This record gives sequence, C-alpha cells and structure tokens, in this order.
Amino acid sequence: MAPVAEDLERPKGIDLVTPLVPVCILVAIMWVEEIVDTGLGGDLDKYGIVPREINGLDGILWAPFLHGGFGHLIANSLPFLILGGAIALGSLERFAFVTLVTMVVCGVGTWLTGPAHSVHIGASGLVFGYLFYLLSRGVFARHLGYLLIGVVVFMVYGGALWGLLPAPGVSWQGHFFGALGGILSAWLIHRRVQEDGGDGDDVL
Repeated sequence: MAPVAEDLERPKGIDLVTPLVPVCILVAIMWVEEIVDTGLGGDLDKYGIVPREINGLDGILWAPFLHGGFGHLIANSLPFLILGGAIALGSLERFAFVTLVTMVVCGVGTWLTGPAHSVHIGASGLVFGYLFYLLSRGVFARHLGYLLIGVVVFMVYGGALWGLLPAPGVSWQGHFFGALGGILSAWLIHRRVQEDGGDGDDVL
C-alpha cells in the first residue's frame, strides 16, 4: 500500500515565529503611525487620553500607538517586543487578554486621575502591564517555572519600577495603572481554584 501524504510529513517542531507575529504587527503599527505623525507635525498626538474629558475617552484605544517622537517610540519598542513576545510564546490568547485588560485598566485609571488638560500617549502602560504580569503570575499560579521567569524578568527590568514614581513630564499614572492591569490579568488567568483543590492551572 502506498503511503498517504500524512505518513510522509516530518514531525513539526515548536513554532517560535507565529506567536510573535501579532506582537511585531502592533509595533509596526506604532512605527507607521509615528512616521505619518511626524509628517503631520505631531498633530495625531492630540488623540491620546485627555483626563476627564469625554472626547478624550477614545484615547484609551489610540494612546498606546501614539508617541512623542522617535526617541519615545524606540524606548518602548524593545521592551514591548521582549515582554509581549514572552507572553505570546506561551499563548496568543493570553497575550490578547493581557493586552486588552491592561489597556482598559491603564486607560480608565489615567483618564480618571491624570492632570487636567494633559494628553497621555505611549505604549509604556502596556509595557508595565506585561512586566507586572510576568512578575506576578507565578504568585497566583504557584508555578515554580513562572516564579523563576519572574526573577529573571525582575533582574533585567527591575530598574523600570522607578517609572511608577511621579516625575515631571512622565505619565506615571499610565505606568501605575498599566502595572495594576498586568497584575489583574495574572490573577484572572492564573488564579488558584481553592474550592476544588486546583493547583493554579491556566484559564487561558
């Protein structure tokens, strides 16, 4: 009997490329936007989060893609790729969930507490969300591997925690509420199911 096509296929290895595609696409959108915005003289930045202004609420969606120049964008791009990629490699659904929860918590928190008449832009809220998701998920899941990854992440990016402190010209509100969004995401995904004796199995 001749072998069927399935018999001729070689075993496939772990796909390390496909999960990173959405992360790279998001960063590419940021770069395209900044190139266009530069040509418009920075006119698009006004569509960021404007605290306690109704017309500034839609900035919750747009703010992560807007940056105050290429220096600002470069500073966010690499940690976004590394931290977001680390989450996406575990699960694309998880990456999407953490991104959505962090955007909402970061955006609403910044809109409620940011200084009046200010405009908040940048992907740093998402970066802090990814950072604190990776730092805290081992605690909620009680998973040794996650805890070790969290230690490594802290050793590399622990200095970023200074960004949670108020500083002139820096949206520390975005950093702070982004971090809360990451922690909330970790709790929602990896919370231990106490009532049935669960051991921190992932929800996503």
